[in-house]
Amino acid sequence: MYSNGRGVPQKYVLAHMWFNLSASLSAASQEMQVAAMKARESIASKMTPAQIAEAQKLVREWKPKKER
Repeated sequence: MYSNGRGVPQKYVLAHMWFNLSASLSAASQEMQVAAMKARESIASKMTPAQIAEAQKLVREWKPKKER
């Protein structure tokens, strides 16, 4: 959604972050991981090095929400 601005403002940094997290999920199938990696690389080609660094920082800081 962030990569195309569908329903949310287009934000490559957040798109890259979510594709990166998706690619790293051990529970995801290999096919899903590959698709996420390809999408991440496609977005990265439109980003500056500073934007990529920001997205990588967000991934390192991301923590899932606790279940209620």
